Amino acid sequence: MSTRPPVAVVATISSDAHTWNLVYLQLVLEERGWQVINLGSCTPTDLVVESLMASDVDLLVVSTVNGHGLLEVPALLDAVHEVPERFRPPVVLGGKLGTRGEIGDGEVQRLRDMGFADVFVGETAVDTFCSYLSGFAVAPTATAA
Repeated sequence: MSTRPPVAVVATISSDAHTWNLVYLQLVLEERGWQVINLGSCTPTDLVVESLMASDVDLLVVSTVNGHGLLEVPALLDAVHEVPERFRPPVVLGGKLGTRGEIGDGEVQRLRDMGFADVFVGETAVDTFCSYLSGFAVAPTATAA
């Protein structure tokens, strides 16, 4: 008998050509028992929506390091909110979201108010993200002997 591991879609914004952050997040998730669908750099919003509709996704992880997150994530989140509720997982966001360095608590709260389940920025972002992941049930896969 096996239990399906939780599934995460890892994506970035359409203007962000960086991939190391996405690979790193994929490894973090996989080490914790998640199955990961990594959509790669310059992720088109349509591809994010299609991936949510085509898979049984438990979490959408959006990471950006080019500093344009504050400009582009509202449109991405709006598109995700158009996905039927049964296909719409929690959406979390992290990385370098502004071009002027770290964003403040007010911006983080504004993003949460927009509908992000959580926002991870600054020196503690990875640790806080890992703590967030611990709230999901990850059952070990049992194999027949």
